[in-house]
Amino acid sequence: MLVYGRNVLKELPKDKIKKIYIASKELIPYLKENNLKYNLVTSNVLDNLVKGNHQGVVIETLDYEYKKLEDITGNFVVMLDHIEDPHNLGAIIRTCECAGIKDVIIPKDRCALVNDTVVHTSAGAVSNVNIVMVSNLVNALNTLKKEGYFVYAASMEGKSFKEVSFNDKLVLIIGNEGKGVSELIKKNSDVIISIPMKGKINSLNASVSAGILIYGIENE
Repeated sequence: MLVYGRNVLKELPKDKIKKIYIASKELIPYLKENNLKYNLVTSNVLDNLVKGNHQGVVIETLDYEYKKLEDITGNFVVMLDHIEDPHNLGAIIRTCECAGIKDVIIPKDRCALVNDTVVHTSAGAVSNVNIVMVSNLVNALNTLKKEGYFVYAASMEGKSFKEVSFNDKLVLIIGNEGKGVSELIKKNSDVIISIPMKGKINSLNASVSAGILIYGIENE
């Protein structure tokens, strides 16, 4: 997998890096200090390798290794109900990492996967967060419930999160960009929560909603 960006380079585990291509000599001291081999190329070469703003560095890495449900260790877990936009996925992962949340669950099908866009948007945060892939979200929820987790699904018709007392062990579910959280997932949730809206537009971007709720819940 080809990823890019200076923050991504610094966050990637060194043992996951296969090759590094740079178009700026500014990075050479850092690379030498960390015993990282590199290929000095022109910016045009990097432009042909990736489409995004590479900031003068492209890294070839091993494919991302998804974690399993049993790898979850944190008390605050974020589950994404078929988030399709890789920019949203990357932004949510970045928010989770900043908030100290170590576990994000995604479904195997009909969902954005960890790719170069996700890695770049997350500013490399995917290296510090467990991305857990499961075949069935409901089964995963039932397993976590047995382990003492309470499940909170975000939906417009829910109760304001400001009026809810949250369990010490919890799963926060963020829904699909267009359809929101599915009815089946809602039925298997303990509480439906919402973000109070005061404007004429009654919905927020998925990653924005996730950010508000993650920090809102942590400050409750």
